[in-house]
Amino acid sequence: MKYTLAFDVYGTLINTSGVFNSLEQMIGDKAKLFMDTWRNKQLEYSFRRGLMNKYTVFSVCTKDSLEFCCKMFKTDLSIGQKEALMDEYSVLPTFADVDTGLKNLKESGHKLFAFSNGSEKAVSKLLTNAKIIDRFDGIISVDGVEIFKPSPLVYEYFNKETNSTKSDSWLISSNPFDVIGAISYGMRSAWVQRSQDSIFDPWGIEPTAIINKLTDLCLKLE
Repeated sequence: MKYTLAFDVYGTLINTSGVFNSLEQMIGDKAKLFMDTWRNKQLEYSFRRGLMNKYTVFSVCTKDSLEFCCKMFKTDLSIGQKEALMDEYSVLPTFADVDTGLKNLKESGHKLFAFSNGSEKAVSKLLTNAKIIDRFDGIISVDGVEIFKPSPLVYEYFNKETNSTKSDSWLISSNPFDVIGAISYGMRSAWVQRSQDSIFDPWGIEPTAIINKLTDLCLKLE
């Protein structure tokens, strides 16, 4: 069977740790903890805005969480340094398995869509810079429904925009909240366990499949 595949972008295709080198140059030994806190706050702010019905584009969540980290770590970054870090989010690298994995899935006849909390403009720029945008049949952004994953409205919107159904679509994500959201909605979902240290939330809701790299996905879809 051929499926419609929804690929999460940040953390699944694109390595958000790409900002580490720049942070290390700016703040030294605090870079890793700052980076991880920035990412966690970025997601927290999107969840909170969703609950409050106060939607804004994901880049605002990213910027606000950067400001939080500067305060938390007592790091006096200049306006120019903050802008440079924000700009870096548009040129982050892919994980090594991504291009080949997407190519194999495309050649197998599946439909591939980038499916992100990021804006269509931001995701398009990111995928273009990473030279993988041609692997996709389109980009589906939550901007179209103005609420973030893991709201069921977002997954429903994906099915509507791609003319797919719950039964013939899969979400592929390294983010457990995204996988759990998709499965709760009724889609199948593959969790990309990018690190052996990654923990899947023990909610009693399991991924349809677990993979370590995208090149393993074709076999799971057969």
